[in-house]
Amino acid sequence: MSAGDRIARGLFGLYLVAFFVYLFAPLAIMGAATFNTSRFPTVTPWQGTTLQWFSALWADRAMWQALWTSVIIAVCVVAIALPVGTAAALILTSLHSRARGFLYALMVSPLLTPGVVIGIATLVLWRQLGVGGGLFLIVLAQASFIICYVMLMIAARLQRFDRTQEEAALGLGASKFMVFRRIILPFLKPALIAAGFLAMLQSIENYNTTLFVRGFDTPLTVYIATKVRTGLTPAVNALALIMIAMTIIGAVAFEIARRRQAKAGRDVAPG
Repeated sequence: MSAGDRIARGLFGLYLVAFFVYLFAPLAIMGAATFNTSRFPTVTPWQGTTLQWFSALWADRAMWQALWTSVIIAVCVVAIALPVGTAAALILTSLHSRARGFLYALMVSPLLTPGVVIGIATLVLWRQLGVGGGLFLIVLAQASFIICYVMLMIAARLQRFDRTQEEAALGLGASKFMVFRRIILPFLKPALIAAGFLAMLQSIENYNTTLFVRGFDTPLTVYIATKVRTGLTPAVNALALIMIAMTIIGAVAFEIARRRQAKAGRDVAPG
């Protein structure tokens, strides 16, 4: 190995270390602050180790209510974003004319619109129809741009779809609905699952749009922002630490199941 290659590998290693430190250091500090006795989320100065903030989290009924509200909103957003986004992706990938570029720009335009504008526009429109802020408007406002994420993920998956399978099925007498259910939908299953999780996370973490259409309902992000102004405690860190742990456990379990399934597929393969 030449000196240039060693320098390149060393620089690449330093880049990876810096990248992961930049990515995970805030999470590590946030998690460590959960065990500090300080009433403010911090690790300096370290005033002592405690588990009291988990008890404080359990006793904070308002936070649990806010989390439950966010989960309800996220489920409703996913229920809207998945079918609409999938339909948009199917339409987009089926076009082969100049209209495709225009339609693509039109469909992704909500992603380029600030969340504040989407929230205010949604509130103004529906107030003209006599509908005030609340869960209904939160779901509609969030779905208006989260659909774009779903559409892009499904469209990316469809780019690898072999259209000859569809044409062969139609040639053998299958209906378009049967082709979609038996061929396209199974092919899109991994992308649908990923898009569903992404849509749910985007919904739970959204703040700018939600703030303007929430009415008297308080999702988790709005609740935490309010606590920042009135007095944030490490109980929020405890909730975040639990959510991170659940995410890691879920990712590890999924990867283990995927590897077992792949191994089982290799074992039953002929030869």
